[in-house]
Amino acid sequence: MKRNKNKKKFTKNNSNSLFNKSNQSHNKSCPLSGKNAPIIDYKNLKLLKKYVSDTAKILPSRITNVSLGKQRLLANEIKKARVLALLPYVGD
Repeated sequence: MKRNKNKKKFTKNNSNSLFNKSNQSHNKSCPLSGKNAPIIDYKNLKLLKKYVSDTAKILPSRITNVSLGKQRLLANEIKKARVLALLPYVGD
């Protein structure tokens, strides 16, 4: 039995691979930075509830696209609001 030398080798060229960089950039700006950004304060419950899940956990910055400094400030303000019983510790 002879082998066919003209066969093409199977190569997988996957552009969605984690190790290959794509040409598209994924830059999203922080929603709490820039002009007309809301002030992060423990009294601003409407803002704080956006960054707390249904189970009353603080959402991570990879989901909310909040910068590192603002995420720390946001977490501290949520914790202050919990101590003052403005936000629940446990969700529904």
